[in-house]
Amino acid sequence: MTTKHNRRSFIGTTAKGMAAAGLLTASSCAGTAKRLTPDLFIHHVFFWLKQPVTQEMRTKFEGELKKLVTVETIADYHLGVPAPTGRDVIDTTYSYSLLTIFRNKADQDIYQTHPTHLKFIEESQDLWEKVVVYDSVGF
Repeated sequence: MTTKHNRRSFIGTTAKGMAAAGLLTASSCAGTAKRLTPDLFIHHVFFWLKQPVTQEMRTKFEGELKKLVTVETIADYHLGVPAPTGRDVIDTTYSYSLLTIFRNKADQDIYQTHPTHLKFIEESQDLWEKVVVYDSVGF
């Protein structure tokens, strides 16, 4: 009985600690992730910077990306660079990735004409040679 109680106590304490540290979410505790809304609009942008890419270019571009994601209609975002994966199906030729999540298409439409987005394009377009965008909605 003591072993079961200690194990339960340990598991409970560990789960509480992980949740407090932000490592465990309510959906992962339940064992299944639930989509919050079918209206989500995903906007994923890949940027290829002009060659040769310098540290100065990276610093400027990263700063502009950080300003861009302050647009209030963005529900969540991820800024990234290619992950160190080596599978043939993965394209790692891009320089930066911007993933934005909007609550709905109307919020994404606002973002497209938002002064911060337009300023980002104006300030950054001389840094990239190629941009590819993938938009998706739920089904």
